[in-house]
Amino acid sequence: MKTNLITREGWHRLDDELKYLWKEERPRVTQAVSEAAALGDRSENAEYIYGKKRLREIDRRLRFLMKRLEVLEIVDYSPQQDGKVFFGAYVEVENDDGEMAHYRIVGTDEIDVKKKHITINSPMARALIGKQIDDEVQVRTPEGVKVWYINQIQYTPFDTPSGDST
Repeated sequence: MKTNLITREGWHRLDDELKYLWKEERPRVTQAVSEAAALGDRSENAEYIYGKKRLREIDRRLRFLMKRLEVLEIVDYSPQQDGKVFFGAYVEVENDDGEMAHYRIVGTDEIDVKKKHITINSPMARALIGKQIDDEVQVRTPEGVKVWYINQIQYTPFDTPSGDST
């Protein structure tokens, strides 16, 4: 299930990618293909063949981004969200073994494993939505049900001294 929700930062990232591809990358590759085509025999011209392939990739991504940006719904933070987990929240959870984890609940277009951004459709996010600090959440995983406790909820990134976003 693909939701059409996105944070404002996520929408700007996709829009910036669209602008970069359209205004910088595509013209650069188009110029390189034109120059390669001018060299003669295109059937054995690796630069021409690669450039045409790259242009198709860029055009495919541009079409996707244009269509996707049209249907996305930006969800902004609202002060009424404070104290509960909603879309865009940064959440710190802990299990019975004392293991802690940090997540941010985002749309499917913003998933970033390194930053611990999880989609709102994930089992963890579905379990967290609407909960408050000290609530217990049960998350169904392939290994069985895991229990987590909510320690912290905020709508700005967690401060991490090492630069680690976990």
